[in-house]
Parts: sequence; C-alpha cells; structure tokens
Amino acid sequence: MLLQVIVIIFALFALSRAVLRFKDKRLSIGEMIFWGLLWIGAMVVVLVPQITVFIAKEVGTTRGADLVVYLSIILIFYLMFKLYVRIDSLRSDITTVVREMALRKKK
Repeated sequence: MLLQVIVIIFALFALSRAVLRFKDKRLSIGEMIFWGLLWIGAMVVVLVPQITVFIAKEVGTTRGADLVVYLSIILIFYLMFKLYVRIDSLRSDITTVVREMALRKKK
C-alpha cells in the first residue's frame, strides 16, 4: 500500500511537470501526450496490477512483471535514441555557429 501511494504521488508530480513544460511551450503536443499516457499508465498499473497479468497473457508473456520490465527496457532504448539524435543535432549546430563566428572574426 505504501509503495502504491509513493508511486501515485511521484506520477502525479511528474505529470504536473509535463503539463507545466507544455504550458511553457517547452513540450510539443505529441510529447505531452506521450508523457501524459506514460504517467497515467503507471498510475493505472499501480492501482490495478492485474491488468499487467491480463495483457502479458495476451502478448505471450507469463507474468505481468516480465511485461513491465520488457516494455521499460524498450522505452529506455527509445528515449536514449532520441537523446542521441538531439545531442548530435546540437553538436552540428554548435559546429556551424563556431565556424560562422570564426569566419566573421577573420574578416
């Protein structure tokens, strides 16, 4: 019971942060939907853990906990890929800016 309360409080906090970032226009509507569904899904799974067992059996996994672990790993790899792409884009932008500044300074 205590773990459920802690997870719900954390999920509500994280959801509120996502809403604030969306209002500040730092999150797009797609990102807001993604994070909203993720945190609402976490709350549903904590409140009704039998859902994971039902879904696990439907997709061919024996236990609900295994399903949660598999999906978590997939999500982590997806987010790591997004971070990699964003960092690579920033690196490219920084290189462009530094080149332009160097050429201006040379003139």
